[in-house]
Amino acid sequence: MDEELSVWLSGAAGCLALGFGIYKARWVMKCDPGDAHLKEIGAAVREGAHAFLYREYRVLAIFVIVVAVILSLTYQAEQRLVALSFAVGAMCSAIAGYVGMIIATAANMRTTQAARTSLNEALLVAFSGGTVMGMSVVGLGLVGLSGLLLAYTGQFGFDIPALTETVLPVLSGFAMGASSIALFARVGGGIFTKAADVGADLVGKVEAGIPEDSPRNPATIADNVGDNVGDVAGMGADLFESYVGSIIGAMVLGAAAGSVELVLFPLILAGTGILFSIMGTFLVKTREGGNPQTALNAGTLGAAFVMILCTLPLVMFLIPESFTLDDTSYQRFGVFGAVVVGLVAGVFIGLLTEYYTAESRGPARRIAQQSQTGAATNIIAGLGVGMVSTCLPVVCLIGAVLAAYHFAGLYGIAIAALGMLATTGIQLAVDAYGPIADNAGGLAEMCELPPEVRGRTDKLDSVGNTTAAIGKGFAIGSAALTALALFAAFRQQTNLTGIDVTKPSVTAGLFLGAMLPYLFSAFAMGAVGRAAFKMIEEVRRQFREIPGILEGTGRPDYARCVDIATKAAIREMAVPALLGILTPIAIGLLGGAEMLGGLLVGTTASGVMLALFMSNAGGAWDNAKKHIEADNYGGKNSEAHKAAVIGDTVGDPFKDTAGPSLNILIKLMSVVALVIAPLLV
Repeated sequence: MDEELSVWLSGAAGCLALGFGIYKARWVMKCDPGDAHLKEIGAAVREGAHAFLYREYRVLAIFVIVVAVILSLTYQAEQRLVALSFAVGAMCSAIAGYVGMIIATAANMRTTQAARTSLNEALLVAFSGGTVMGMSVVGLGLVGLSGLLLAYTGQFGFDIPALTETVLPVLSGFAMGASSIALFARVGGGIFTKAADVGADLVGKVEAGIPEDSPRNPATIADNVGDNVGDVAGMGADLFESYVGSIIGAMVLGAAAGSVELVLFPLILAGTGILFSIMGTFLVKTREGGNPQTALNAGTLGAAFVMILCTLPLVMFLIPESFTLDDTSYQRFGVFGAVVVGLVAGVFIGLLTEYYTAESRGPARRIAQQSQTGAATNIIAGLGVGMVSTCLPVVCLIGAVLAAYHFAGLYGIAIAALGMLATTGIQLAVDAYGPIADNAGGLAEMCELPPEVRGRTDKLDSVGNTTAAIGKGFAIGSAALTALALFAAFRQQTNLTGIDVTKPSVTAGLFLGAMLPYLFSAFAMGAVGRAAFKMIEEVRRQFREIPGILEGTGRPDYARCVDIATKAAIREMAVPALLGILTPIAIGLLGGAEMLGGLLVGTTASGVMLALFMSNAGGAWDNAKKHIEADNYGGKNSEAHKAAVIGDTVGDPFKDTAGPSLNILIKLMSVVALVIAPLLV
């Protein structure tokens, strides 16, 4: 196939995703937003989320401009175009997060209103809102990459020397821009949402004894805002980074194999995944009394299954019969095997995460049982679940890496990562559905709607908790494979034949890299603690000083809580984010490529373990609390429930701030290393 035509087709697939996202956004906006009270509260959440992103993006705009200027001054001649790629990648990531968040906040109240009618109507609205996020991510990712690739190859050529020496090193700046925005968005959004959540839970539920999402709680609006800026915009930026990072990593390794076809195949594979993601969205529907989880599984698994079937003819048509990488020859069927390995590994990691965190499964129920003897035993049980939950997902990753390498070498590992992410459009739609359903339930509680409405939103929310947990596991697995692909690309760019761990400099880099995820998590957890302290003090103050709040006759100052969370998030997100950006630059320039390689190995291994532990422990604590709230072990307001709320509060920054942010840390450090590779040769 003609090279330019292949890139144009992938860009067209990205445009199709954006067009479908626009169609879904317009459909959501046409849905009934509800009565005046529902629209008032929904508008407050929407305005709070918009205000936070506006302030966050103002800070990030300055950061992007400064880094782009530094890159343009650091590199020489045509390599300066890396600054343009960086700026475009950052802009595409920011736009995807903003669009997804805006539609999600519009879908919240419309999902609540649709729940007055039927479960299926509410499911369709919530999932359509999530679909806008998913399609924005894959659409902007492919359009941005394809557009830059066409521009650069038009200037420098489409032959292997031009791709290896100029085009792909410059294009890697796109992934760096996406990674930088993702880390700030994930950390900032995570600090915001957990500061509000912790304040709302500890003062409202534990001290005052009022229900979750009660309009009497001043932190409730901030909590709902946080769901959107953290779990919608933040997760979107996270997977945007994985998506483009896996594509670029595979392209670099394809160039190392000396094949233009291998360079272009990741773009075509990603474009095909968009088509099947769109098709999968039409399978998501249920009936009254049905299980929304079954409907969502039909969409995601259906898209993955068809993707496997159609990958084989793509490989037969696009990949040369054999190719050589690192002096080893591989057959084109091995590329198909690597794609299948990535898809299957992603499914298994998601299922394992669901097992360790779901309310209906043994691990979460054992934590609930341990809550009967207090918060200490609850926390001990949760820590144990988080630790043991690292084992089987890592075994899956090991199997995926070994199998993919056997099939197609380092290129196979990169393609496995992309195979796992090929249907990101629908996977992210399912993940973004969760916070929308959660907010819909909160709005139903705050508007005091009939019990059957809250019953439907609770059913959607319970499924959303599972999809969120699966999404976090999937994000960690894809991050691990993407980081390995980027590391392999870094090795090719710096001509490293291996890393000798007996060298003191490499050992130092290895230990430093293994330590960084812990230091990063400490900064993130500390930021949540400081922000939550201010939130708790503010909620207590309002309970003391505003007459009639607890009786329901006084109106809380919701805006003050939103402002506290916003200021804390903007102020606190800088240090952990800059840690991930500056460390690989400093180690690479001072210690060289081999020491930087040791750093990346240590960060990847340590970061994946810690991310799995924190995300799964937090999810299990959350669902242990929900199991007790379903009239088990004394139900709500029992001693076991109070202990479970404390455990859930400890787990909140685990699963929604530090844990998910580690995915981005390990990818960001690898992509920064790839960008500075030309300076280290």
